[in-house]
Amino acid sequence: MSDNTQAYDVVVIGGGAAGLSGALALGRARRSVLVIDAGDPRNAPASHVHNYLGREGTPPGELLAIGRDEVAGYGVEVVTGEVTVVERLPEDSGFRVVRGDGATVTARRLLVATGLTDELPPIPGLAERWGREVLHCPYCHGWEVRDAAIGVIATSPMAVHQALLWRQWSEDITLFLHGGPEPTDEEYEQLAARGIAVVDGEVAGLEVTDDRLTGVRLAGGRVVERAAVVVQTKLTARSGLLESLGLRPVEAEMVGQRIGSYIEADPAGATEATNVWVAGNVTGLLDQVIGAAAAGLKAGAAINGDLVTEDTRRAVRARNAPSDAEMWDDRYRESHRIWSGKPNTVLVREVEDLAPGRALDLGCGEGADAVWLAGRGWQVTATDISRVALGRAAEHAAAAGVADRVDWQFHDLGATFPEGAYDLVSAQFLHSMGDLPRERILHRAARAVAPGGVLLIVGHAGFPAWDHHHAHMELPTPDEVLAQLELPEGEWEVLLSDEHERVQNDPDGNPTTRTDNALKVRRR
Repeated sequence: MSDNTQAYDVVVIGGGAAGLSGALALGRARRSVLVIDAGDPRNAPASHVHNYLGREGTPPGELLAIGRDEVAGYGVEVVTGEVTVVERLPEDSGFRVVRGDGATVTARRLLVATGLTDELPPIPGLAERWGREVLHCPYCHGWEVRDAAIGVIATSPMAVHQALLWRQWSEDITLFLHGGPEPTDEEYEQLAARGIAVVDGEVAGLEVTDDRLTGVRLAGGRVVERAAVVVQTKLTARSGLLESLGLRPVEAEMVGQRIGSYIEADPAGATEATNVWVAGNVTGLLDQVIGAAAAGLKAGAAINGDLVTEDTRRAVRARNAPSDAEMWDDRYRESHRIWSGKPNTVLVREVEDLAPGRALDLGCGEGADAVWLAGRGWQVTATDISRVALGRAAEHAAAAGVADRVDWQFHDLGATFPEGAYDLVSAQFLHSMGDLPRERILHRAARAVAPGGVLLIVGHAGFPAWDHHHAHMELPTPDEVLAQLELPEGEWEVLLSDEHERVQNDPDGNPTTRTDNALKVRRR
C-alpha cells in the first residue's frame, strides 16, 4: 500500500438509511467519513417509504437524495461503487477497503450497512410485480391496499399468522395453501372466525391485465381474482464482506420458523470483529427504514465514542513519549559518528555534472552531503531535526574549510520548511523512526525547486533484518513517489527512476547487499 492512499476515520459500506444516518452522526462529530454505496437498496421497488415520522410517503430515492445532501453538509463523502475487498491492516491498525474500480482507501473503523436480500418463492410473475402488488409487510404496504382483495400464498407455517395479520387491513383475504403445511383444526377455526377463505392447490402464477395484477392462477387453471398478493420472503443478510473478517451469519427464527440470516451485534451495532459495527437490515432483519436509521445513529455514536477513547490513549502516549527531535538527538549521542562521513554515492553521480547554484539538503545528518556540495561551489542550506547532528555537521564544515558556504538550519520538516527556491533539492534517505509525513515533505520539496532546477530523491527499497529502527516502515517505489508528487503535466521532466544495489557492512562488519531506489526530476 502506497503512502498516498486516502485514510478516513470511518468507512461506511452501504448508503441506505442506516449507513447515511451513521455517517450523519459521525460527520457532525467532525470525523472524516466515506460512504460507499452500491446503489441497490432493498426498498428500490417500492414507490414510497412509510412509518417514517416527518417523511411519510416519501419515495425511497428521494429520501436517499435528501440524506446524501444532509451528510455532505458535514463533510461526509459519498461515492457510488461496490466494495470488493476488505482486509485488516497489520497489528489491527485499521482496514484496507478496495472498490470494484480499484480505488483503495483505509479506515480506522468500519460501519457495514449492506442490508439484506429478499428471496422470493419460485412462482412465475412474483418478481416482476415485487414492490407493486406483490407485498410482504402490512405495516409497510397495508394501508395502500386497504379493503382490496388480497391473497396470501403459503410457503411456511407462518402463512396463517400472515393471513390473520393482513385481515386487519381488509375483509377480503384468501389464503392459498400452495406448498405450505395444512392448517391445524385450531387454525382453521381462527381463519373461519375471521372470514378468511382457504384455497387448496398449487399456485402456478399471476394474472396481469393492462399492467395490473388481477388474479392468482392455480395449477389446474382456475383463477382467483385478487388485487394484491402477500408472500413470505427469505431474508438473507448481505454479509459476504463481513465473512471475510471472520463474521458468520446466524439463522433467524420466528414462531419456530427459519426466516433468514443476520449478523449478530450488541445494541449499539458492535460485532465480535474488532472495530467493525453493523446497522440496519444486515443485523436487524425486521427493521423498517426508520428503525434502520435509528440503528445507524446508535452505531455512529458508538463508533465516535470508541475513537475518542483511542484518540485519548494516543494523546497520553504521545505526551509521555519523546519527540522526534529528542529521539534523533539520543541516537546521535550513542556514538561520536553514525554515518560514514562520505557523501551519498547517488548524489555524487547525479550532481557532479550540474553547474553549482543554490542547494537544499533535507535531513542532512552529520553533513557529509552538504560539505561535499559546498566543496564543489554550491551555496547550501542544510536542515535536520537533530541539533546534535547539526552541531556535528557544522564542525565538519569548518574542518573542510566550507563553513561560509553552508547555512545549517533546524527544521522539523513536517511543521516548518526552509524558505526560498533552489537549483537542487536533495532528499537522501528521508526516513524516520518517528511519524514523518514524508509525502507532504516531498510535495514541499518539489515546490522549492527553481525553474531549471533538479529534485533528487533517494530512498531504501528494503531494510535488512538487523535494522530495527526502520523494519516496519512503508517503502514506496520510485513510480509511487512520482505519483505522490502530483507534478503538473508538462512542467517536469523525469531524468532517472530506478532501483540499484549497493554494498553495506552490517553491525558486525560483514558486507551485505541492499537495494535502494532513486528518482530525479527537472523543472522545465
